[in-house]
Amino acid sequence: MHAEDHEEHTVPAASPSVDPAPLDALDRRLLTELAADGRVTNAALAKRLGIAESTCLQRVRSLRERGVVRGVHADVDLAALGFPIQAVIKVRLGSHNRDHVASFHQVLAHVPGVLRILHVGGEDDYLLHVAVSSTTQLRDLVLEHLNVHPVVRHTETQLVFEEIAGAGVL
Repeated sequence: MHAEDHEEHTVPAASPSVDPAPLDALDRRLLTELAADGRVTNAALAKRLGIAESTCLQRVRSLRERGVVRGVHADVDLAALGFPIQAVIKVRLGSHNRDHVASFHQVLAHVPGVLRILHVGGEDDYLLHVAVSSTTQLRDLVLEHLNVHPVVRHTETQLVFEEIAGAGVL
């Protein structure tokens, strides 16, 4: 199974009051190509799209500057790195006080094995995608990093049997 290896930074959710960056057909074609192969050279990308290299360079630079392209990431085989077990942990908080939530965010940012943190609405407050080396490590992650936090009311762990890529948005 594969998961993206992400840089250590938080990407703020888009504000509902902010319009998305306007994208034309060429921007969408560029994004499709970059999503398929983020390491493609500017010359090869321009050739694939039938545009001048200078136009390609300027358009990709613009996509980066506007925050549409946030980075390029490696698709890493976690099992090959010694982390064959993936899980999704649902976390429910007992308090939604801003300070308690902020405190919990600080904890989550440093939990080993966490690949992605989703702060969600609904019955649960967080979904954590984790990768670990064993079921013992998974148990310890929950007991030593999550359940010990005073604001955590409930956790539920679901094993990932298979990861299947979706169609995406492009």
